[in-house]
Amino acid sequence: MPFKSKAQRRKFAQLLVEGKISDKTYEEWNRETGRKELPERVKPKANKKAKAKKRKTKRRVTRKSKKRR
Repeated sequence: MPFKSKAQRRKFAQLLVEGKISDKTYEEWNRETGRKELPERVKPKANKKAKAKKRKTKRRVTRKSKKRR
């Protein structure tokens, strides 16, 4: 899987130095990324429109609506 940002590449390099990931893993990611110009950081995706909140309680039936039925 290729790197998505320069920050991610630096983090993986740090993990490699600390011995938390293998050299093979780092090289695989680096090879797949190639010479792409990466952004410094990747911004999280913006949420789509907010969903309508669900009611926690039932709707109460009024007296007038009972009489109509």
